[in-house]
Amino acid sequence: MIRLEQFLSSWKSVREDAALAVEEFPDLDYRPTPELDSFRQIARHILNAGDGLTGMLLAREEATGQEFRERAKAHYRPLAENASAAEIAAAMRQSVADRCEQFAAQPPEFFSEMMTRHFDLQRLTRMEMLQFVKEHELMHRSQLFMYLRLKGLVPATTRRRLAKQAAATPSR
Repeated sequence: MIRLEQFLSSWKSVREDAALAVEEFPDLDYRPTPELDSFRQIARHILNAGDGLTGMLLAREEATGQEFRERAKAHYRPLAENASAAEIAAAMRQSVADRCEQFAAQPPEFFSEMMTRHFDLQRLTRMEMLQFVKEHELMHRSQLFMYLRLKGLVPATTRRRLAKQAAATPSR
């Protein structure tokens, strides 16, 4: 069984690493090839998908197809299309903080209620859907990290691991 407190803490960490990547990336409109999304588009997708999916989850809304997209947009955080890295990162942090507070306030039975996932019509619990939201975000965070690597930058997760390894290695 997934414990809610641990899950929310983990989600905040995932989002924080994405926000750091946004702050550290030198060109938000960079895209490795013309057909791929830009760094900015991916960062905004993390924010919008997180807000839209969790907003619908909290409101106990279910929708499919075009109806889903329109209803999800109602939960997006207002942010200018040309928002700066600092503005996007701040919105990402505030969004996850707000949503974690809202989920922490839900009664336990909220998370065991069944719902239908919008894109494949699979029946799952609200907790399973929340887990899907985090997994979706992790996948897109990995895209941001790949773009960092393509620019010769090291993601925060790797920097932390390397620092931990260096601290554990006895000096001679």
